[in-house]
Amino acid sequence: AVLVESLLVFAVVLSVHAVVWDRFSWCAVALALQAFYVQFKWDRLLQLGGAVFQFRGAANSGLLPASMVMPLLGVVMKERCRAAGIVYFERFGIVVASTGMLLALFLSVLAVGITKPVPTNTCILTGIAGSVIIYTMKHSLTVSEVIEVLEVLLIFVYLSMILLYLLPRCFTPGEALLVLGGVSFVLNQLIKRSLNVIEGRGDPIDFFLLVAVVGVVLLGLFFTVLFIFMDSGTWISSMFFHMMTAVLGLGVIMPWLYRLIQRNPLFWLLQFLFQTQTRLYLLVYWTFLAASACGVVFYQNAKRSSESKKHQASTITRKYFHFIVVATYVPGLIYDRQLLYVAAVLCLAVFIFLEYVRYFRIKPFGQTLRHLLSLFLDERDSGPLILTHIYLLLGMSLPVWLFPRSCAPKGTLPGAGALVPYAGVLAVGVGDTIASVFGSTMGEIKWPGTKKTFEGTMTAIFAQIIAVALILIFDSSVNLNSGYAWILASVSLVSLLEAYTTQIDNLLLPLYLQIMLMA
Repeated sequence: AVLVESLLVFAVVLSVHAVVWDRFSWCAVALALQAFYVQFKWDRLLQLGGAVFQFRGAANSGLLPASMVMPLLGVVMKERCRAAGIVYFERFGIVVASTGMLLALFLSVLAVGITKPVPTNTCILTGIAGSVIIYTMKHSLTVSEVIEVLEVLLIFVYLSMILLYLLPRCFTPGEALLVLGGVSFVLNQLIKRSLNVIEGRGDPIDFFLLVAVVGVVLLGLFFTVLFIFMDSGTWISSMFFHMMTAVLGLGVIMPWLYRLIQRNPLFWLLQFLFQTQTRLYLLVYWTFLAASACGVVFYQNAKRSSESKKHQASTITRKYFHFIVVATYVPGLIYDRQLLYVAAVLCLAVFIFLEYVRYFRIKPFGQTLRHLLSLFLDERDSGPLILTHIYLLLGMSLPVWLFPRSCAPKGTLPGAGALVPYAGVLAVGVGDTIASVFGSTMGEIKWPGTKKTFEGTMTAIFAQIIAVALILIFDSSVNLNSGYAWILASVSLVSLLEAYTTQIDNLLLPLYLQIMLMA
């Protein structure tokens, strides 16, 4: 299964660089080869319990698929912005690609360094890959860009040491690279933009995303350290939690956002949300869907209490939420993508805050949330945090957040790139959901080495093709020209990757589909 997963990742890397071949292509190929070898060292460390931190069980390290996400995303972003003539974001793409390569190389060196005896061949391969990457960075980056890449690496190192210690068994090494690498990059971007604020420069919704992500992470770190020294389940601790959340929100996050957007954040948000009648309709519709999702949770828990033998929700029950999320995102993508962008940021902040309430058992809702959400746990929620619903939101939202709006003058990219904002809907909302439902109910032929079925994968590919046809009918801004073969190949590769990966597919699949569509 690991070999097939690696072959699929290599197929994506070669497909992208067959279209976009430049000096970074050699780096990407070298990085993929060394990550393939180092991945087995990480897997051995995890099996023998020799890793420094406790990682999520029942999964391989996932180093290769995670290592290639940021480099490939940076390369395709660079090419799209170069074609549009936007030099600033072309350079930004180069920084993203270089940062992704350096973070992946660091994780590889870490695995090689703690493996005993030291694997000579893997060390040589890692050294060659590192030399190619550093040589290319030397001739591609300015001094300020090199400093920026090293800043992200430094933040990543410290953030990894803190969060992997505080949150055992929540991530695989690959998932840690994706999540903590992304948070490190966002934090560095926020610091950089805060120090270089130019009035009227930058989109407020971009700043809103940066501040929201960094704010909730800092909030979690603060309370994690605080509750080491006091019991979080008492009423006094709970009152202190709510009070400090208000203080940090109104005293730190709001002024920080005010400095960036040069206006009152609350007034700006209210004006933005209720700017048009379409937005009002969408907000009412989304409120109804949110209430429906809560209804599913309460109904399933009531059903569990009446059926004592039932302890966990079935796969099909969990996929109800995928259908609700698709019904949420598709109208937003068609009618108002900026509103969807901001609403997804708000939803992420609420989800993470509620997870803090559940994890710390904050009164009056902490224990209730623990009871309600325990029904929907699966084997991937083996750590103290429940992250699958947050990963689902991230998987649907990342293609919207990472869409290079400045490099798409008409609001959409040409050809298959027009489907980039729909990557989460296609890969997770349609493909993963249909594969899971049909595979678990009608699948008989299993892919070698996995529990996934051939019928589930084929049905997922077919369902995504139908979804693309429906998008063409209902979204007039999408014009695929002659990119149908590339779309079919992209959907097929990502669906096969879903069948073989043991990583969090809600997070990984949309990013790979976005990379393929942007290429």
